[in-house]
Amino acid sequence: MREYLLTLCVTAAVTYLLTGPVRKFAIVAGAMPEIRARDVHREPTPRLGGIAMFFGLCAGLLVADHLANLNQVFEKSNEPRALLSGAALIWLIGVLDDKFEIDALIKLGAQMIAAGVMVMQGLTILWLPIPGVGTVALTQWQGTLLTVALVVITINAVNFVDGLDGLAAGMVCIASAAFFMYAYRIWYSYGIEAAAPATLFAAVLMGMCVGFLPHNMHPARIFMGDSGSMLIGLVLAAGAISVTGQVDPDVMKLFSGSERNAVHQMVPVYIPLLMPLTIIAIPAADLILAIVRRTWRGQSPFAADRGHLHHRLLEIGHSHSRAVLIMYFWSALIAFGALAYSVNSASMSIVLGVVGLSAVGLVLLLLPRFTPRAPRWAEAFVPPRYRRRRAAPAPGAAEGAGSAEDAASAEAADDEPRAPVPVGVSGGPGVPGVNGATALGARSRVPRG
Repeated sequence: MREYLLTLCVTAAVTYLLTGPVRKFAIVAGAMPEIRARDVHREPTPRLGGIAMFFGLCAGLLVADHLANLNQVFEKSNEPRALLSGAALIWLIGVLDDKFEIDALIKLGAQMIAAGVMVMQGLTILWLPIPGVGTVALTQWQGTLLTVALVVITINAVNFVDGLDGLAAGMVCIASAAFFMYAYRIWYSYGIEAAAPATLFAAVLMGMCVGFLPHNMHPARIFMGDSGSMLIGLVLAAGAISVTGQVDPDVMKLFSGSERNAVHQMVPVYIPLLMPLTIIAIPAADLILAIVRRTWRGQSPFAADRGHLHHRLLEIGHSHSRAVLIMYFWSALIAFGALAYSVNSASMSIVLGVVGLSAVGLVLLLLPRFTPRAPRWAEAFVPPRYRRRRAAPAPGAAEGAGSAEDAASAEAADDEPRAPVPVGVSGGPGVPGVNGATALGARSRVPRG
């Protein structure tokens, strides 16, 4: 465990330290596009954060290769090299896309090629544990197609959810933490060395996200871009493929005792079928809804819009930070709920706890719809959002002499959406334009009103 933690810390430190210089490089290179209609941020922000994340991945694997115990992973398995080869290819395509906006079909082809490169080096699904049937061996073509499909789905699911500051990195970090605990339990408790690569991938992925998040939290100073979102999606898929298709369930020796005990003991074997789905449940749901929504409208499935789950949370009335925290909550509930069920599937308290937390999550989702307004005498004891709005007094008028029309106009002005500030365009008298020079120093602030 100490070596895994050391690998995680080194990956996080390298990613964190490199993100600042990468941000300046992105500004100089012009990888800071103008704000689009579907964007939530109001200031042009540099991309290419995936560069720092990729070098963090390389540093983590390099350190692990020189540690006494983790070195065995590189000697007994070719999966770390397969991961690095696929990651380098998908990262290069992402960097080019962040700069030059590559066509979506070209990116899809590159994702398939990256998955094929990993398959050629041994990172593939060899068999599947199917409930009621047992372990089913796959042919080479079946394993290749299933591996490529899982990689492409995971990459695009993570890419689609990358729409708010810190959202994709935080959700993947939560998912990789749950996956690390699951893979480490298989490796340590059952003594299965085949689960060691997946455990290493999860630790490195956590380090990449933890190191990048301080720069990406709202208000973000840099975005990971496709070079980062596709990269962490590929690493997440690689861990799921490794533990699903490489770990032989028969090695766990779970078929002793009564039939009921055997069923409960087989849960850790079937969880690999569900864990890759649970850790990307929210991004995958967003991906499916986006494809259905755009196809129904006669648009391309890759056409961008503002109908994603995080956009809907903002439309309901949640703030940027609260929308991100709600998405974190649901990701953690699904991932760690599945993890807890794999540890003790016979415990009813786990099921009741998941149901109770789901009810809390639903209340949090609908909270803006039921925001109460405190009476006048209690406004001094509640947060400002629960107080009734008051009109500002007109200049020269007596204090408290504002009219109802003034209050209505002030409230309308507060609720009116503000247009984003494009690159190099002045925001009006006394408001400087936003350009690359302002992004290098302190964050420029556009007056509200």
